[in-house]
Amino acid sequence: MGNVRPEQLLLYAVTDRTWLGERLLPDAVRDAVAAGATFVQLREKRASYEQKVALAREIAPICRAAGVPFVIDDDIDVAIASGADGVHVGQDDVACAEARRRLGADAIVGVSAHNVAEARAAQAAGADYLGSGALVATATKGDATPLAPAELAAICAAVDIPVVGIGGLNAQNIPRFAGLGCAGAAVVSAIFAAPDVTQATRELRAICERTFASAGRGTA
Repeated sequence: MGNVRPEQLLLYAVTDRTWLGERLLPDAVRDAVAAGATFVQLREKRASYEQKVALAREIAPICRAAGVPFVIDDDIDVAIASGADGVHVGQDDVACAEARRRLGADAIVGVSAHNVAEARAAQAAGADYLGSGALVATATKGDATPLAPAELAAICAAVDIPVVGIGGLNAQNIPRFAGLGCAGAAVVSAIFAAPDVTQATRELRAICERTFASAGRGTA
């Protein structure tokens, strides 16, 4: 099933340095991966191309050593320059097919999908997995309308590739999304805003294992 196994999406960490204060992002990623994050996406909207490449070149070997997939949000050039495993693109970003063409068959290409039509189109274009949300109103994407649970379930049922839920997810609300077909949860501030990244990630990993076991996804 493509280049991503469902269990790799169990706890998907999306970076945001604005939560870290004086802490360094590669250190936070290292702690998260060691504590149970199963996938990492570099998503630094305020960083320059050079900054993103530098960060990605530090983070890629951390993830590789742990056997955790590492992708770049939107930017194919950063993925190529840094040796990341692939990209995650949105509906307004570079088309999935173009990402696949440039990165090759072995790269990971994830696509944001907000409805069944987008999900099916992404799968047809060669996506390895989908990110669907926002599931809860979130400050990370203030313009995102929360995706209804029924729509999330319909997206999961419409495709053969795994789906990770994203948007406003944390230890308190992840269990709401049990039984909908998701492979896991993507989180931002629940990891990177936590005073103790290790402790927060361990707690989230345990919650995700309980929440998504019913989907038959297994655990990493």
